[in-house]
Amino acid sequence: MAGWLTLMLVIAIAGREATRELSVFQVMLLRSAIGLLLIIPLVRAAGGLAALRTQRLRDHALRNIVHYAAQYGWFAALTMIPLAQVVAIEFTMPIWTVLLAAIFLGERITAAKMVAVVLGLVGVTLIVRPGGAGGMGSIAPGQFVALAAALGFAVSVVMVKSLTRSDGAIVIIFWMLVLQSLIGLIPAIATWRWPSPAAWGWVLVVAFCGTYSHYCMARALAHADATVVVPMD
Repeated sequence: MAGWLTLMLVIAIAGREATRELSVFQVMLLRSAIGLLLIIPLVRAAGGLAALRTQRLRDHALRNIVHYAAQYGWFAALTMIPLAQVVAIEFTMPIWTVLLAAIFLGERITAAKMVAVVLGLVGVTLIVRPGGAGGMGSIAPGQFVALAAALGFAVSVVMVKSLTRSDGAIVIIFWMLVLQSLIGLIPAIATWRWPSPAAWGWVLVVAFCGTYSHYCMARALAHADATVVVPMD
């Protein structure tokens, strides 16, 4: 889980820099396409293509539709509001994950976890301060997009936890990269512009961190409940 958190910090910076020049759709497509090349050593170590079979392709597809939408919202929010606000709002993701895991996976919520959920919501509200320093007001569009992305990521995490009960981490990551490449192909082509050398550098960082952060997260969820590992965020 520490690997996931470290790589996500790096991808936040790299993603913000990449989207200064390229569309969010293009960055996401390149991330997935390059990621497929990056996981070749893991696929070979797992036994090749035969090890990537799954009986839950529909669940993989649903999970990746949700995750793709959340990822788009997260990258879009990076272009709309300050990075500090995006990160602060993203911290609601563990809160939604705890609640969803309890509802759909039957994981136990202790009194300490409930206190953490409440304090987390209060903390994020204090940091974001809708309406500015003058008091509570309407949520800015970028803040709303970031909040929706955090909720989407929570749904995705809970679905990954469910998938780890039958599929290994490399299977989950492989189908994520394949399906999200297919989902994003047309919108990426429609907004395509050839990256500059600097943009290519940021895209490669996004691809590496995006691929292996999810591998780390899937491995963590295979070892412990979502309500245990995700709040490390």
